[in-house]
Amino acid sequence: MMFSHASFTVIASAALIMASAATAQSAPPTKPGLVTWVEPTAVEVHPQSDAEKQTGMISGRALPVPELLQPSLDPALPRFVTTRGLRITRAYRAGSSDVLPGLVTAWIAAFRKFHPEFRMEIAHPLAGSLGALELIKGNLDLVFVSRELKPSDISGFRDKFGYDPLSVPISGGTWRHFGFLDALGVMVNPANPVRQLSLQQLDAAFSRTHWRGGEAPKTWGDLGVTGAYASHPIHLYGIKPWNGFEEFFRQRVLSTPGHRGEWNDAAIHYDETFFAVARRVAADPDALGYTGLSAVDSEVKIVPLSVEGGLPLSPSYENVAAATYPLSRLVYLNTNARSGAALDPGLREFLRFVLSREGQTVVREQGIYLPLRGFQVATPRAQLPH
Repeated sequence: MMFSHASFTVIASAALIMASAATAQSAPPTKPGLVTWVEPTAVEVHPQSDAEKQTGMISGRALPVPELLQPSLDPALPRFVTTRGLRITRAYRAGSSDVLPGLVTAWIAAFRKFHPEFRMEIAHPLAGSLGALELIKGNLDLVFVSRELKPSDISGFRDKFGYDPLSVPISGGTWRHFGFLDALGVMVNPANPVRQLSLQQLDAAFSRTHWRGGEAPKTWGDLGVTGAYASHPIHLYGIKPWNGFEEFFRQRVLSTPGHRGEWNDAAIHYDETFFAVARRVAADPDALGYTGLSAVDSEVKIVPLSVEGGLPLSPSYENVAAATYPLSRLVYLNTNARSGAALDPGLREFLRFVLSREGQTVVREQGIYLPLRGFQVATPRAQLPH
């Protein structure tokens, strides 16, 4: 019997389809849950030496090697449109953290393409904490800080002016670049079978205020673990206040609008810095701790986190870059702007630029920090004082 080439192709295709169908029918059903990714530990990190700190305050901290993969810009970011008739002739004086002068300088250069007369000087020494104090003294117009302001900075500002400083998120942090605002991870020992945790559970464990509700857990069974591990006690590890990582965790996990969370001091083993926390968790089968991803230098289990019943997310590069992971961090611009009062027109224009597609393109081109997503700029743009 003779077959044409076309006939053979049809028969062969039909055979492949039947084979595929048979394979699909014989495969077990899908099993929803969590996919385990094996991620190498970070390289060991160390505190800056005094010489490195001095160099950073003068010329800025040395930039890390950019991530090989870079996020795309969110199409939802608005385009920058200059304010008609606005001419910016005054000079501004800004403070900056030692990890931000390169990004700030790039923003200034890009903004000057729209407003050539715009001038902004970056004051020295480079240090966000010093800049916040100088803002209170009235010696600076604004300060770029690679973290949330200290409570003492805010209270000092409020004592002098009667209101809080205006803090506007202007960039994402990084994934796990040491010293450059890496995201935080919540860790347990690899032997712990826990598969996910919620911010409510973390607040119940780490705080004494419990603003998210719930009772303080005593055992891992109280956090949903079953089997033999359910009766194990929970050993908490964290970073001693005040610290940028500690403050961020406190604000994102322990606090709710209008309520500042307080640590469960009696139950937490504190370290002075974030360097040793992962090592303690790796050594303690019953541990629960948090630290920056750049300091996860020991074998631990990073736990996916959920917010208010949402999907639990791990701090993968993709989730941090998309700002869907709840412990992704932010860079802020801080300035003196009374609530309801008009913001300086030139500074408002600069902020509108930074919070635009063009401004976040500058972040993307530097390749260190993560650009903001559209949903992250919508609220601060709408709230900029006119």
